[in-house]
Amino acid sequence: MSIRGAFVLAVVGVCLTALCACSSWTNLNDLDAKKADNPAAATAAGTGSETTGSVVTQPAESGHSLPPAPLAAPGLAGDDPNDDLTRGKRYFRANDFGLAEKSFRAAAEKHPRDAEAWVGLAASYDRLRRFDLADRAYAEAIRLIGPTPQILNDQGFSYMLRGDYARAQRTLHQAQVKDPSNPYIKANLELLEESYQSGKAVK
Repeated sequence: MSIRGAFVLAVVGVCLTALCACSSWTNLNDLDAKKADNPAAATAAGTGSETTGSVVTQPAESGHSLPPAPLAAPGLAGDDPNDDLTRGKRYFRANDFGLAEKSFRAAAEKHPRDAEAWVGLAASYDRLRRFDLADRAYAEAIRLIGPTPQILNDQGFSYMLRGDYARAQRTLHQAQVKDPSNPYIKANLELLEESYQSGKAVK
């Protein structure tokens, strides 16, 4: 092989190496950006979990989809682990709906533009069987961000709690059209069918 030919091969090899390095760097930066934007999705990418939107998809239980995907605008409630919104979620998960209602109500009063606080408040009212107040809280959340799949799902479950199966079905189907892969909506539709067939009210 001539010296010129060897030189050309060496240059091509260097270029290919640089190209691979650039591609790897770009992919790593994309992953880092995804981690920054969505830590849950980045974690799922490493573990093989599926993701739906910004929430890692897990086997869903029926009911309210609390804790919801982030609904609040940046800088509103939810940044401090000891704020009212975070406490409300913690109480809700522990089935202490009275304290959850107080915390979410305080969060909504301090941050009236925070839809997440209103959704949590509505879900708490549902569990306390204060459906009149739940309707007002859902209406406020919808006024702020529109009828999202999560809000429609929670409203559908609210109607199930009241035994209004026709309205629950309409609302849950609207939610499913907006987000066909949402596991909470699917679980609630299954629960609705079971409750309707058995004639037993949802508790």
